[in-house]
Amino acid sequence: MNWKTLTSEEQLSDINAASAHQPVVIYKHSTRCSISSMAKARLERSAVPEGLTFYYLDLIAYRPVSNKIAEIYHVQHESPQVLVIRNGECVYNESHGGIVMDEIVARAGV
Repeated sequence: MNWKTLTSEEQLSDINAASAHQPVVIYKHSTRCSISSMAKARLERSAVPEGLTFYYLDLIAYRPVSNKIAEIYHVQHESPQVLVIRNGECVYNESHGGIVMDEIVARAGV
């Protein structure tokens, strides 16, 4: 897994722009949560498909970014949480044990 680190609200504009060309995945991770660690490890063990960019957000360190994600994509904050962004909109979000690569790929359409 080749994570891009998400650390600022400004990067969300870049994500929106990039999502016009290919889907973008945002994974919100709590470094204090064993379920987050399990979900992250499950993603990292999966084959990463071509045509998807994965962003990693440490929501403990960057909680304002997490809050902004909830606001602009109209999703309730959860942890762990994965969002698929296409054309600047969240087309899929899932949390906890529901975070699986096959479903992310299916919803991203790649």
